Amino acid sequence: MNDPVRAWHRLAGGSVLLDGFHALKHALRFGAEVPVAVTADRRAALALAGELAPDVRDTLDALLSEVPRETYASLVPRPHPTAVAALAVRPSREANLRTLAHAPRSAPVVVLDQPRNLGNAGAVIRLAAGFGATGVVTTGTLDPWHPTVVRGGAGLHFATAVERLDVDELPRGPLFALDPEGEDLRGVKLPDDAVLAFGSERSGLSAELRSRTDHLLALPMRPQVSSYNLATSVAMTLYHWSATGGAPAS
Repeated sequence: MNDPVRAWHRLAGGSVLLDGFHALKHALRFGAEVPVAVTADRRAALALAGELAPDVRDTLDALLSEVPRETYASLVPRPHPTAVAALAVRPSREANLRTLAHAPRSAPVVVLDQPRNLGNAGAVIRLAAGFGATGVVTTGTLDPWHPTVVRGGAGLHFATAVERLDVDELPRGPLFALDPEGEDLRGVKLPDDAVLAFGSERSGLSAELRSRTDHLLALPMRPQVSSYNLATSVAMTLYHWSATGGAPAS
């Protein structure tokens, strides 16, 4: 690419920022279209790829353009320690909706009901990708493709379907929602086509989502402990699903 900085400025408004080596690595592994990638130290970035991600090293070799450190820093909200950044094409909403609607599903969909914390949403997407969940859906006003969420997700938005939907647009499947009043999760076998809903740490489930829930589930918790972090709750629930091998839809 002859002028990566000009290309960056042309594409930045409508693209997904991949902030750091690991975000770019994951996006490439899961098929992201990356039209431009820059680094302040090409040699160091390729050495890191050789050590940690040899499967994408050749792709990075062809893709990365070195720019002055000051130029790199001007392109991103805050420089990453790896001094790597890239722009990727966001997957189409239509493609994600097809993935979420596909039946039968072989893994649950995670729903974050009116989340507030961008970093927590990113951590959940990273978890969901690691467990092979079908997708992560948010309700409410938080944009799950916000740069801070993508940073928290380490580029793994491209490994699962990530969309914002209204409650009445949620994918089909038995809806299990986490709530302190629910049945102990340890006694329930979650089906592969489950929709797993988690309320915000501050206010819990919205009345709209709670009214549509088929099953309320509770995580084991010591008395006088008020709640778990959102990402911890999702991790515990997905681990339970994976450890019990799923179950037929009911």
